[in-house]
Amino acid sequence: MSKTVYDYDALEFSGQKRSLRDFEGKVLLIVNTASNCLFSGQFKTLENLYKKYKELGFEVLAFPSNDFRNQEPLTGRTLETYCRINRQVTFPVFKRIHVKGEFTDPLYRYLTNIEENGKIGTIPMWNFHKYLINKKGEVVDHFYSLTSPMSKKVHNRIEELLGDK
Repeated sequence: MSKTVYDYDALEFSGQKRSLRDFEGKVLLIVNTASNCLFSGQFKTLENLYKKYKELGFEVLAFPSNDFRNQEPLTGRTLETYCRINRQVTFPVFKRIHVKGEFTDPLYRYLTNIEENGKIGTIPMWNFHKYLINKKGEVVDHFYSLTSPMSKKVHNRIEELLGDK
């Protein structure tokens, strides 16, 4: 049986391990974020996207990373406060991880390795790279940092996947 994102865990800010199986049956957009990035304005558009499709079975999962020019200096509760208060996001944001390189988090190893996920072989080139996951937990698409979460392309793919039974 091949792996899915449901085979992985993520650490919440509290240090509690959370199984991504908690999101089973939902369409997911997994994004590596950074508070000091030029693209950090996407926090707002990600929140708008989340609010638009949340009731239909859609989730945004944010994974802060400091892998690109040290643009995520925050950690722990300071990072959580930044996301919740300063950026007013309500979607799940997990502890800071590595999304590339020798210490890549196992989830991101899966997301970026075509031999493991069967579809995508693209590592993030920068912050706010987005991976789209279908209701079965399979990686089905990705969007580069420059692609706005509010773009027609992103909306069309999400709506297509939400319509799948």
